[in-house]
Amino acid sequence: MAERLDGTVALVTGASSGIGEATARALAAQGATVVAVARRKERLDSLVADLTRAGGTALAVEADVTDQRQAIEAVDRSVEAYGRLDTVINNAGVMLLGPVVDAPVEEWDRMVHLNVQGLLYVTHAALPHLLKAAEDAPRQVADIINISSVAGRVARAGSGVYNLTKFGVGAFTESLRQEITSRYVRVSLVEPGATDTELRTHLRPEILEQTMQRFAGVTRLQAEDIADIVAYIVTRGRDVAINEVLVRPTGQTG
Repeated sequence: MAERLDGTVALVTGASSGIGEATARALAAQGATVVAVARRKERLDSLVADLTRAGGTALAVEADVTDQRQAIEAVDRSVEAYGRLDTVINNAGVMLLGPVVDAPVEEWDRMVHLNVQGLLYVTHAALPHLLKAAEDAPRQVADIINISSVAGRVARAGSGVYNLTKFGVGAFTESLRQEITSRYVRVSLVEPGATDTELRTHLRPEILEQTMQRFAGVTRLQAEDIADIVAYIVTRGRDVAINEVLVRPTGQTG
């Protein structure tokens, strides 16, 4: 049975666009106070203004979560502003595809720093607050949701380091789930397939062309589709844990 999120506080990284923005809106619609975290402050301010006009409560926090200090400060600002933290959505990520041979190593660094280290920094900073929320909050449950990818399940030529980061997110999520699930902090993994977001705009032109050809004829998922799944996970009663959701467009075969 669904439970609304009134009185809870949710932190969403990568909230300036795509899945992060859609998730912030979906959680606010369920009654959560939303802390929207990203580097693009003007977009966060616009999102917060929208949520506030709709009757919600939200806070924009400009932060680069690949910097541990900034990740910690983002979590601290959430707790300072609202006194608690119940939900963390680790959504910030980047997808820089291409062959391993002759790859720009700076692309690898960007993916490892954001997809892995940023997620770890936010999770580490948030865990004490989530464990406390699970102990003394009215719902007596808290949530971490890590947004991964089909690339965390299926390795492909041309996706080697992106695969590495997303397989790593899956392994970390499962290990953490086993560690803290008995304390009623649920840890979930969401693995979207082809989704219409800004991720592909970061690709080099020749890689983008190859990617577009691969998914020609496939109607991509929308960010709101993934946000709906996230909202479903966190609105379950405390004795229901959705560990993992793999979701592809109907026309995507692999």
